[in-house]
Amino acid sequence: MKKAVLVAALLLSQISLVHAQAQSAALRQGHKDALDTNKNGVVERSEYQVYMQSAFTNLDKNKDGKLDKSEMGSVLTEAQFTATDVNGNGSLSQTEFMNRVMADFVSADQDGDGKLQ
Repeated sequence: MKKAVLVAALLLSQISLVHAQAQSAALRQGHKDALDTNKNGVVERSEYQVYMQSAFTNLDKNKDGKLDKSEMGSVLTEAQFTATDVNGNGSLSQTEFMNRVMADFVSADQDGDGKLQ
């Protein structure tokens, strides 16, 4: 599961993405390397958070501070987008986006040490 979250992080950071099913793909070393900025062999919560904040900024093409379905492209399915859009306004605020991806990190961090292998 930790590997799936890391793959999802990479997917969210790029616009020309394949579909969300790629989340279950095996983690490639290059993906982990992109997230593991301090090169200690694990992805720490703080590294993941910084990376995902940057992903939000990169996805927000019109720079309005929110992500609409067109900006999300094939990153999220309709159901995932709807579940993340907590206030139901048809767009994802940075708070909604970060709450979701950080909850995913916590779920993947099965031993609770704040690190993904």
